[in-house]
Amino acid sequence: MGKQGEKFNFGKFYTRYGTFMLLLVIFVASMVCVPNFLGRENLTNILRQIAVVTILAFGVQFVIILGHINVALGSEIALIGCVSCLVMVNLQDKIGSLMGLITAIAVALLVGIAIGAINGFVITHFKIPAFIMTLGVTEVARGFSLILTSGKPVSGMDASFKFLGQGYILGVIPVSVMVMILVFAVCWIILNKNKFGRHLYAVGGNINAAEASGIKVKMVVRKAFIIDGICAAIAGVLFMSRLGTGQPSSGVTYEFKAITACVVGGTSLAGGSGSLVGTLIGSVIVGIIENVQTLLGINAYWQQVVRGLIILIAVIIDVVTKRAAAKSK
Repeated sequence: MGKQGEKFNFGKFYTRYGTFMLLLVIFVASMVCVPNFLGRENLTNILRQIAVVTILAFGVQFVIILGHINVALGSEIALIGCVSCLVMVNLQDKIGSLMGLITAIAVALLVGIAIGAINGFVITHFKIPAFIMTLGVTEVARGFSLILTSGKPVSGMDASFKFLGQGYILGVIPVSVMVMILVFAVCWIILNKNKFGRHLYAVGGNINAAEASGIKVKMVVRKAFIIDGICAAIAGVLFMSRLGTGQPSSGVTYEFKAITACVVGGTSLAGGSGSLVGTLIGSVIVGIIENVQTLLGINAYWQQVVRGLIILIAVIIDVVTKRAAAKSK
């Protein structure tokens, strides 16, 4: 019996193949239940819809691997997105649409870096739980977005700004999807081909052992939150570009959508594990489920219930697989 247990272990199997198998099952089920699911327009729409959430998920995964969390992402993209819109509106006629767009993106990135740096510094310096810190940032960021816009949508951005979230390359590939792929590539290199990535997993797996081995834990945490802030900045610009206006009250629940994508993709909320490929697959899974519910005409309130259940199920699966993996050792 012992050898049979070693041959097949549910924990190890799900960790390696579970997310992909789940995607395959959901994809086939969607194909059967929804006649027009496989239409090019619908599949493209799914990718466009998940681009912002997936980029947010890539960023917050760095934080979750450490065992931390960021519940302010929705407010962050609202603030950063509105700031980029305001910069674009005020500069596009003065310095040209291209330079206005470049400046708007640069300012958005600086704001994202600043928010990430503040989060990381306060959490590590004052030893405040990340949940509490980012809960406070949720209100601060949302408040600033309303103050800067006087609570009104920002409009009048040039077509070049809207192209980021609404445009297509060669008339086929959404620009936002290309940006998502680029962010994935950069984050994957950081996590898998860089010393910082190894340190990140080490700190998330065992912070005391990481400190004993000479890893500067505080610096690792701060860098992770800065990366999270940069991804929030990119997502914020794309989000407002897709909407076509700067909406100060938008982005609500986007933090939970991003966290859900990570958890469904196999990233443990306890820290120490997770892969970007898994997060990408997790985001696609959630995107397909939401798309199918919409096509089937399911009430939006019930869709929210389903999103909550997805998180709970994913966390339960994570606990079960970890227990199964531990028993095999």
